[in-house]
Amino acid sequence: MSKEGAAAEGLVEQSLYEVRKTIHPRAVRGWFAAWRWALVWATQLVFYGLPWLQWNDRQALHFDIVHRKFYIFGLVFWPQDIIYLTVLLIISALSLFLFTAVAGRLWCGYACPQTVYTEIFMWIEQKIEGDRAARMRLDAAPLGARKAGLKAAKHGAWIAVALWTGFTFVGYVTPIRELWQEVLSVGPWLAGGAAPLLGPWETFWILFYGFATYGNAGWMREQVCKYMCPYARFQSAMFDKDTLIITYDRERGEPRGKGDKKGDCVDCSICVQVCPTGIDIRSGLQYECIGCAACIDGCNQVMEKVGYPKGLIRYSTTHAMEQKLTRAQMFRHAFRPRVLLYGAILAGIVIAAGVSLWLRVPLKVDVIRDRAAIAREVEGGSIENVYRLQIMNTEEEERYYYVVVSGLPGIHLGGQSQFDVEGASSRMVTVRVRIGPGAAQPGTHPIHFQVSAVGIAGVEVREKSVFIVR
Repeated sequence: MSKEGAAAEGLVEQSLYEVRKTIHPRAVRGWFAAWRWALVWATQLVFYGLPWLQWNDRQALHFDIVHRKFYIFGLVFWPQDIIYLTVLLIISALSLFLFTAVAGRLWCGYACPQTVYTEIFMWIEQKIEGDRAARMRLDAAPLGARKAGLKAAKHGAWIAVALWTGFTFVGYVTPIRELWQEVLSVGPWLAGGAAPLLGPWETFWILFYGFATYGNAGWMREQVCKYMCPYARFQSAMFDKDTLIITYDRERGEPRGKGDKKGDCVDCSICVQVCPTGIDIRSGLQYECIGCAACIDGCNQVMEKVGYPKGLIRYSTTHAMEQKLTRAQMFRHAFRPRVLLYGAILAGIVIAAGVSLWLRVPLKVDVIRDRAAIAREVEGGSIENVYRLQIMNTEEEERYYYVVVSGLPGIHLGGQSQFDVEGASSRMVTVRVRIGPGAAQPGTHPIHFQVSAVGIAGVEVREKSVFIVR
């Protein structure tokens, strides 16, 4: 039906999608803002700095996907260590559950990459275009030389940060010092020189991750938190009435305005102006709230100026607001059974993982029967089976290993029994296992291979296999 026909019928056409309104968050200072920036610095120093650290003449943190080895400081992990990745994911999930149950969206407000990079990009925007009012005037002004110059400078700075972020991300997979030399080779190539050293996959991922950072932190911002992040949708399942959330004290603040008969809220809308998602916390808890506490700092500044007590907007719980609990009573309620259970399980898993890493044997062995050489009779009537052993040395120094076989009377190795394996590498070796004539009945018999490091006590692995007698 046409729009004219719809109007004639009295029908109303309504869009299913809300038109986005540009949000210009106001800069705010305060206790929570200081914590947020401390986390920005901490997370970015770790992210940008770790790839440049060296350990044993190599990159300290290097995910060598091509050779299927992960270097984490003094540890070398192989695909067989997938259990540690599983444990890490479990620890991350339980930590999220614990922090959310205690104080809501702490991760979103202080350490989420979307929050961190949005904070960085907004800081750049503020330094180039000015404060909130100046940015709003600039956006409303017609396009001119000044506006084009400021916008170009801002986006240039954003793209530089985004590309450096993409470069650092790829630097965890490709050694970052080598990657830097490859990136530098692009300049001479553009000037007509030799072909660049930078490979197509490195180029793709640098640009892709840089584009994602630029788009998410520079353009989409709160849209990611409101519509793309699944955590915003299921966070309420982890809340209860004793979860610390950012709360507006309606009883103290209403009715809004100024005067003797008004509440403490002067209706200045600072809490809305500083909010990165553009919500009004006075309307109650909303899923768009990322828990950054900018509204608390903004409101406290206003309360201080007008001479009212701080805390009109504060971290509190539903029970504390309903039952007028003191601060001490509120925190006692926070340590409830579900929080203690999350904490106990998390602590148990962390301790178990730590002990496992501490007791981890730096040797792995896989035993494979050579199916192309089934049991055969050799000189003297002995029965021989052939096996292939993959010996993986997870230390970074060359080691010698001694192989012993047991499980049947007189069983022994026919040939070489000692092998050397370079540091952080594996070696496939072939061993021949023999038993004397008549030592076992026809059929399959369980045997064990024991591989031990020469001269190092406790570094040994025992693996099962079978010996076939025909």
